[in-house]
Amino acid sequence: MPVSMRIGNQDLTVDVSSLGAEMQALRTSDGGSWLWTGDAAFWTGRSPILFPIVGKAPDDKIAIDGTAYPMAQHGFARRSEFTLAASTATMCRFELAASDATLAVYPFNFLMAVEHAVEGRALTVSAEVSNRDQKTMPFGLGFHSAFTWPLPGAAGRAHTITLDNQGEPELIRLAGGLINPAPLPSPFQAGRLVLDHAMFAQDAMIFPQGAGDGLRYSADGGPTLHFHFENLPNLALWTKPGAPFLCIEPWHGTAAEAGASGKLSERPSTTLLAPGAMARFAFTVEIGQ
Repeated sequence: MPVSMRIGNQDLTVDVSSLGAEMQALRTSDGGSWLWTGDAAFWTGRSPILFPIVGKAPDDKIAIDGTAYPMAQHGFARRSEFTLAASTATMCRFELAASDATLAVYPFNFLMAVEHAVEGRALTVSAEVSNRDQKTMPFGLGFHSAFTWPLPGAAGRAHTITLDNQGEPELIRLAGGLINPAPLPSPFQAGRLVLDHAMFAQDAMIFPQGAGDGLRYSADGGPTLHFHFENLPNLALWTKPGAPFLCIEPWHGTAAEAGASGKLSERPSTTLLAPGAMARFAFTVEIGQ
């Protein structure tokens, strides 16, 4: 059975499950609840970690060294039981190591460590992937956290995404769950996007480059979540139209392109990790008013 860990300080409380090392709740001391609840009427996820792929693979299969392996959307980490490796009052670290089950679908000896840590009103979620194999290891990794929309105490107010770099990154969409690489005009104006559920009628909005390493998700005249991304060059925004959440998804890797090879190593933004190497990916979110 999954184990639940609670960490926190005088400002924040965070619950994390050993199943997928997935955050289950993010609350402030004033009673505000900032993370989606996982209501099955819309979407059961809350904050899954995506590994070793982000998004879908053609026919739900990836090819490695000429062999096809079954791989469900977003990979297997989010459905895997992690082991608690370390914890303090303000931090917990869960690990997932290669096993017979993972080797059957992803033939690499890896170790993945996911850590949640709070400091003041900020939470940092990091993932470290180590290649314990004797060959280069391709993979994608992403975060898929769903935050409340509207934000606490901000019902009826306009909500916006504002990029720290004031960019206007090109938009791409999905076709049958795979990337349609044809770029579309940016919905951002001077880095600002006023959110509307109609934007998600065609599934996620994906920005493969140019969104920068930070953004603010805020309600007009109300609360703000300020994000900083580390080693996460791709960004997606997603919800189900009408659902009371917004997924802010920084990735290193995307779904495969429609019509492209099923080779894992050829997917957009795939990490190619050398034997014995480790790669770190992280985001920090600070809750402001």
